[in-house]
Amino acid sequence: MSETLQKPDRRFYLCDGLSLAQKLLGKIIVSKSPEGDVSGIITETEAYMGTLDKAAHACSGRPTPRTEILYGSGGFAYVYMIYGVYFCLNVSANGENIPECALIRSLEPIDGLELMKKRRGTDDPHRLCRGPGCLSKALGLSKVSNGLDLCGETLYILNRPDLPEDLISASKRRNIDYSGEAKDFLWRFTIKGSRFLSA
Repeated sequence: MSETLQKPDRRFYLCDGLSLAQKLLGKIIVSKSPEGDVSGIITETEAYMGTLDKAAHACSGRPTPRTEILYGSGGFAYVYMIYGVYFCLNVSANGENIPECALIRSLEPIDGLELMKKRRGTDDPHRLCRGPGCLSKALGLSKVSNGLDLCGETLYILNRPDLPEDLISASKRRNIDYSGEAKDFLWRFTIKGSRFLSA
């Protein structure tokens, strides 16, 4: 990366999940491992708003072993498996006992493309991080990534200026038809015009 960027401090994450999902757009996520370092620009997110949201894992308001990380401070990785195959990366939001988060759905790859291609088994840069399962595989994430501190040195965000509102598109979230009225909330956010969005 040609830019010299800094990690935001904890305060960046201590906002509600809707705000965080939008603030994350355009920021860079970095994942470091013994295999190498990879990074990408966040192009698509979804907000999950805890007890206000029937689509959220934490809608009951009671922590479980799966959701415990969401009940701590914002700025930690909430990583879980779907379909018994794919991992999804979420960023915890807000303060303690407010279990909100932002799901990262897609990235525009920047660094470590060869490692991403190896992990994903494709040479198409537009497919490397297209969707939450794909980007987690490209970043080398697994169940041991759950709980990583995003203010740490393994998985973290690099700050860039917030995008203006006219560059952010809001729409319905994906694959939550079970969630009643929550399926119609416009809580999916994308960078307008990006070619690096989920299918």
